[in-house]
Amino acid sequence: MPPAPRFLLPALVASCMGVPFTASAQSLRCKSEVVAVGDSRASVLQKCGEPVVKDSFCKTYPLQPGDPPPRPRPCETVDEWTYNPGYGQFMTMLRFEGGRVASIQYGERAK
Repeated sequence: MPPAPRFLLPALVASCMGVPFTASAQSLRCKSEVVAVGDSRASVLQKCGEPVVKDSFCKTYPLQPGDPPPRPRPCETVDEWTYNPGYGQFMTMLRFEGGRVASIQYGERAK
């Protein structure tokens, strides 16, 4: 039996870990509007309304060689908004960094 292609292992691991958002997307359609990477939070709210889930966390950066000893480090607030575009469509997560859409990912199909 030939070995499995290399791309199957990461897909298998991700599915076993229950990773909810795995497919990368380029845009999100809300009614007749399109949200794309680079759009502001205000623009997204205007186009799509409130998300079904909002989450925020602090993104820190690892120490580099030569950095001063660890102490409270500044962080960047990252927001993640999840939209349910409707039955049978893919749940869609927008990640905001610096107040703008940094990435758009599809998740499970909405029920």
